[in-house]
Amino acid sequence: MADAGKLPGDAMQEIVFDDKYEFIPPHRGNLWPWVLERVVGWRLRRQFDITAIEVRGVERLKASLESGDGIIVAPNHCRPSDPAVLGEVAAQAGCHVFGMASWNVFKVNALQTFLVRRLGGFSIYREGMDRAALNCAIKILVDAERPLVVFPEGMISRTNDHLNVLQNGVSLMARTAARKRASADPAGRVVVHPTAVKYRFDGEIESSVSGVLGEIEARLSWQPQSQRPLLERVERIGQALLTLKEVEYLGTPQAGSIFDRRDRLIDSVLGPLEEEWCGGRCDEGVVARVKRLRVEILPDMVEQELPEEERQRRWRQLADCYLAQQLSLYPTDYIGPDRPVERILETVERFEEDLTDVASVHGPMAVLVEVGEAIEVSAERSRDGDGDPLMQELETRLRQLISGLAAEIERTRLPVGGREQSP
Repeated sequence: MADAGKLPGDAMQEIVFDDKYEFIPPHRGNLWPWVLERVVGWRLRRQFDITAIEVRGVERLKASLESGDGIIVAPNHCRPSDPAVLGEVAAQAGCHVFGMASWNVFKVNALQTFLVRRLGGFSIYREGMDRAALNCAIKILVDAERPLVVFPEGMISRTNDHLNVLQNGVSLMARTAARKRASADPAGRVVVHPTAVKYRFDGEIESSVSGVLGEIEARLSWQPQSQRPLLERVERIGQALLTLKEVEYLGTPQAGSIFDRRDRLIDSVLGPLEEEWCGGRCDEGVVARVKRLRVEILPDMVEQELPEEERQRRWRQLADCYLAQQLSLYPTDYIGPDRPVERILETVERFEEDLTDVASVHGPMAVLVEVGEAIEVSAERSRDGDGDPLMQELETRLRQLISGLAAEIERTRLPVGGREQSP
């Protein structure tokens, strides 16, 4: 946890560990999920101030269940409450689910590990090839035990209207399982259901975030800026936080648009690390670049044989990786005068999370979920064109579903407190 005086880049959530990884399998019974889906689901909805969840397209998931398909449910991942929302989808489909969860989820405490496992969760080690997790996921799909929930973005984005680069692990698991099912007797299918999760903030935006903004301004040693319009206030804080990191890493504030500056800072942070550890820059997205670096930096740390000075140097490098990744999660031109209020809320939450490792809960929230049509997985990957056709189709379908729900929310948004919300 960061202390009150730290600024972005000084805080690093506990998502990377130098402990030896041990695969944590899911609990496969049905009694615990039946009980916990009701108790924990209700508790999480209260914790995140979710007042309503509307699920559409659940009949598509039911059809895949009735067909005996191996099923991947692939949602966007914008908030910590997403697993609770997906629990409602499973309940309406009349099934339990298994779900991949990053190892850090199981490192919080014994109670959380107990609950996540019995709700069907199992661990995935993101800093290396986790064959145990992959084999577990493939077996679930081949046996068609339950739907497998995999968040293809690989992390919480806090950008509900922006989809990050999808990770290729979904394709690897799905195609391997599809080959096994195709050769079985009788043959079976593997399908992927793109699933859009879209939140609607039903509170009053300015009163909800003003306290958080005031705390950040105080950390910057500013006078309270409550006299400024909300959007200007948020943008000024963003400029200030970026400038502070530029001075730290580059020695002076930089010229250009805020997003050009962000991209240059990311490259300035990751470039030297990639030269040291990877033999040069990777052309993939920032998340993939960071993962590649972690895979190279961590193994010797896990062996616990490095001199303390070298261990500390590598922890600083991992903190730099985390900073670059967090910077990349602020999308270009995401907020503005005519943009949904949820985007301002998400930006403020990310400011707070980058400063303190946690973000305040703002509500009330209503959630729209749409389960998309099943994408049948081919056992063989097409070699025509660039990229993976399965992942390209999944990305296209997810974007369409999210955009459709976002447009509907804006068309039907009701005034709050007798007036329209605006920044």
